[in-house]
Amino acid sequence: MERISSRRNPLCAHFKKLGASRSYREACGEFLCDGIKLLEEAWRCGADIVAVIVSADLAFPLPPDTKVFVADKSLIDSLSPLKSAQNVLFSCKIPENRIRSGPAGTRILLDGVQDPGNVGAIIRTANAFGIHEVILTGDCADIYNPKTIRATMGAIFRQRICCMGIPELLRIKEGGVKFVGAALGEDSIELGELCLKGALIAVGSEGRGISDAVLELCDSKVMIPIDPQCESLNAAVAAAIMMWSVR
Repeated sequence: MERISSRRNPLCAHFKKLGASRSYREACGEFLCDGIKLLEEAWRCGADIVAVIVSADLAFPLPPDTKVFVADKSLIDSLSPLKSAQNVLFSCKIPENRIRSGPAGTRILLDGVQDPGNVGAIIRTANAFGIHEVILTGDCADIYNPKTIRATMGAIFRQRICCMGIPELLRIKEGGVKFVGAALGEDSIELGELCLKGALIAVGSEGRGISDAVLELCDSKVMIPIDPQCESLNAAVAAAIMMWSVR
């Protein structure tokens, strides 16, 4: 394995930009991950691993064509966009955004959920409860933001995820899928009184809720009963409760 000792190394500059810039990630078609557990999960799931920088030995084999480099932990710390960098940084190819239509399993739609930790937690929970697909629309946090990826705890490599606009969502609805929005209203139905299995469940941001464009697609609205003194639930918590109710 080749040793890297300078931050000026082209791969170091590349990793630094991958961690910092969404537009750079999209232009390169790669994203940055950190940690031995994420690397092992990527390897187990057959992700397209491009390059790896490690400061310790790996306990499992990587595909023979994977570029692996050795560096001091201090160098890895300087490249990681996260406060608590681990012993491994690696990049993967961004998978193709596969848009599907027609009936399938239960889907969760994130509409303008901007916090990377919330998006990552929802992806992780969706994978735990067997949700068919996580869909992002509107001004959501980047799936491949390093904070999002870390919050998924490896589910980023196992869960079906895609981004869609209103036209693509409309095609899903026309395919016979029931749309349910998590929203308060006089016509909202309490969770437990509405079957969510096989539906597309839309969750909005904590500040603005579901957008009007997505709400117009919804066949019904569902609410989680909470204490009246509490204004709202965290988006990831609300999504988790609804996904658990499906399970």
